[in-house]
Amino acid sequence: MLVLVRHGQATANAAGLLLGRSDAPLTAEGRRQAEALGAYLQRPGHDVVAGLVSSPLRRAVDTAEALGLDRPIVVDPRWIEIDYGVHEGQALTAVPADVWQAWRADPNYRPTGGESLAGLGGRVREACEELMAPGADARSGGDVVVVSHVSPIKAAVAWALGVGDELAWRLHLSTGSITRIGWGPDGPIVHGFNWVP
Repeated sequence: MLVLVRHGQATANAAGLLLGRSDAPLTAEGRRQAEALGAYLQRPGHDVVAGLVSSPLRRAVDTAEALGLDRPIVVDPRWIEIDYGVHEGQALTAVPADVWQAWRADPNYRPTGGESLAGLGGRVREACEELMAPGADARSGGDVVVVSHVSPIKAAVAWALGVGDELAWRLHLSTGSITRIGWGPDGPIVHGFNWVP
């Protein structure tokens, strides 16, 4: 099972800013969220955590550490947040309406200096396929916990459902949440989305 954890609340999230590649630290609430997730993942009767993967950004690595899973953290840059380019760090309300419209209309839209949803989706699909390959821990040997961000987790859900990257605009994902993807007879299956302990 892939257990996809969105990092705990970071300072820029709390301020309502677009947070992509900036390395914002966790807030006290974000640390509390991470510790609650760790307690949930280690409760009696829960599947064994066979691996722990993280985005390289500080808020993800700090969340992975705060989970307390006693597993080495494997940093995989494919799980990094989307690059918002010139809009990085802006208030959500400050991004021009035509930019939001272009993003929603075309998964290949790339803001100046940034990354498209399609580009992000390609790297995340590759990471998911590797983690769910025949014989991989997530498919047969226990849970692999991946600590990542809102956009990569939505892209992983799109991969599991076999739909396009535009699905991202129809999903809400909270900080400190868990999304689960397992493997069935016909491929990946979403077992749960945006669960918060």
